[in-house]
Amino acid sequence: MDNVSMLKKIIYVAVAIALLAGVFSSGAFFGYYQRPAVEKVTELFNKETPKPAEVDFSPFWVVWNEINSKYVSKDNLDNQKRVWGAVQGMVDSLGDPYTMFFPPEESKLFKENISGDFEGVGMEIAVKNGILIVVSPLKGTPAEKAGIKAGDKIIKIGDKSTIDMTADQAAQIIRGPRGTEVKLIIMRDDQEKSLEISITRDIIQIPVLDTETKPNGIFVIKLYNFAGNSASAFRNALREFINSGNSKLILDLRNNPGGYLELAVENSSWFLPAGKIVVKEKFADGNEEIYRSKGYDIFDNLPMVVLVNKGTASASEIMAGALQEHGIAKLVGEKTFGKGSVQELVQITPDTSLKITIAKWLTPNDRSISDEGLAPDFEAKLTEEDFKADKDPQMEKAIQLLNQ
Repeated sequence: MDNVSMLKKIIYVAVAIALLAGVFSSGAFFGYYQRPAVEKVTELFNKETPKPAEVDFSPFWVVWNEINSKYVSKDNLDNQKRVWGAVQGMVDSLGDPYTMFFPPEESKLFKENISGDFEGVGMEIAVKNGILIVVSPLKGTPAEKAGIKAGDKIIKIGDKSTIDMTADQAAQIIRGPRGTEVKLIIMRDDQEKSLEISITRDIIQIPVLDTETKPNGIFVIKLYNFAGNSASAFRNALREFINSGNSKLILDLRNNPGGYLELAVENSSWFLPAGKIVVKEKFADGNEEIYRSKGYDIFDNLPMVVLVNKGTASASEIMAGALQEHGIAKLVGEKTFGKGSVQELVQITPDTSLKITIAKWLTPNDRSISDEGLAPDFEAKLTEEDFKADKDPQMEKAIQLLNQ
């Protein structure tokens, strides 16, 4: 082979190698830009996600990168806030008003609000069907004195709309130092126009119960909540009932927002034989935890009525449902609120937390309290006119039933 032929061969080989290198590098270049969007995100750690076959997570990372590359105010981007916002959106998609994510500042406030005494207006609130609603004003508190009623829909707190506001967010705004004022714009079922109610905040001391007697041997226990000392207070009220010589009982659970499950079981046990189901907790995996009567059962064929309304919620619904379904008492009044679920507070990071619904409460006959509420055996309304005239048709109906 002459030198010219050898030179041509070397040139051909070099060109071939260059072409192959070009193809390889262009393929690598093309592959780099066509890789999954999550792999393009370099400013995060712990970004790996489980990949169940039915979930396509790529849109999240596509949007993340589009924001990174095109958002006009890049200097204002806060990656951690974007993560918290994404988590919040995921939690909101559940449509459960009792499940919520708390970023650092909100988590700190929530923990402060659930411990110790507090200053505010004294009412239980919740979100139902997307609307912020008063479960019940607590007895003797500024909210009750200002005329707030169970079922009132809160449209505004001051100048802030309550649309898309959680109950915890609303509570943080409503609470405040003693002596200061908060204005609420509310809608009431029997009113065509909205009402503006101003409430002066105070130190809230939650009442437990009151007792009174009615003619013809009727004794009334008004139980306002299932707080820490309500079990001993309820036991003392039953002793007072027995010692009074009266023989008929009205348990008034109207505007009782509930409290501890264990106290609902304790109080129900005075009327139920041992082992009778008070309530069931049904969990996500289908398992149930059953809470049964401790069997104090000190009464025999006691004529009894339980008063309920739309402010009867949570633990008070448990007790009312158990007494109704075991044939111990008739329910009189209005359909109850329907707060029958269990929440757990989970620490997500050292400064964030998740309050998540982990179970539903079922009555002994498997009615879901949160899905249905409790319907009274005898319906009786209490109108605005009745309230102004100091009339109580619900109490009157209960007395009528016990006197039959």
